[in-house]
Amino acid sequence: MLLITEHTEDINLITEEVDGEKQYHIDGIFMQAEQKNRNGRVYPKKTLMNEVARYNNEYVKPSRAMGELGHPEGPQLNLERVSHLIKELRVDGNDVYGKAKILDTPYGKIVKDLIKEGVKIGVSSRGMGSLKQKNGINEVQEDFSLAAVDIVADPSAPDAYVQGIMEGKEWVWENGILTSRTIESHAKHISRASKTELEEAKLLVFADFLSKFIKDK
Repeated sequence: MLLITEHTEDINLITEEVDGEKQYHIDGIFMQAEQKNRNGRVYPKKTLMNEVARYNNEYVKPSRAMGELGHPEGPQLNLERVSHLIKELRVDGNDVYGKAKILDTPYGKIVKDLIKEGVKIGVSSRGMGSLKQKNGINEVQEDFSLAAVDIVADPSAPDAYVQGIMEGKEWVWENGILTSRTIESHAKHISRASKTELEEAKLLVFADFLSKFIKDK
């Protein structure tokens, strides 16, 4: 399974005053189905909406849908980096709209300060799943599982911080724990081979690549 992240820029800021205290919320499109995104992926509507329904029941309703500030490199939630709580995920056609409250945590306070200074922020959905090539597009498969929606700065930056983080690692369950298996290990294996072992190392790596490719088909 791969760590899959998607960035969204169309986020609105909402400020409310409750008992004399100003509260900050962000609102906008968090995810979209049936549309090729900047990363060349498409989420089938059924796959995305089924997962949104599950996430709503298991995380949003019981107030467990926390997100982090910044872009984590793994699927696990880091409680010390939590900055906001998703209060609502609602479906409108192929779009998934969300609303999140900025919390008064250390990282939430950073988000509030950024907002006060006029910094544009966006959100990044983070989940686990597999991909399958279909008509030249990577289609997210039914095993997709949403882990969190994080706050990021400048999501329109080149490659949106994603390439190399998401595409370079495969996440697997080992003894009940999600661990990453870096594709770059193939390159390390080749670089460490002696001259006499080089061709054999290249063949082994290529065979491993082909086996994964055929399996995905």
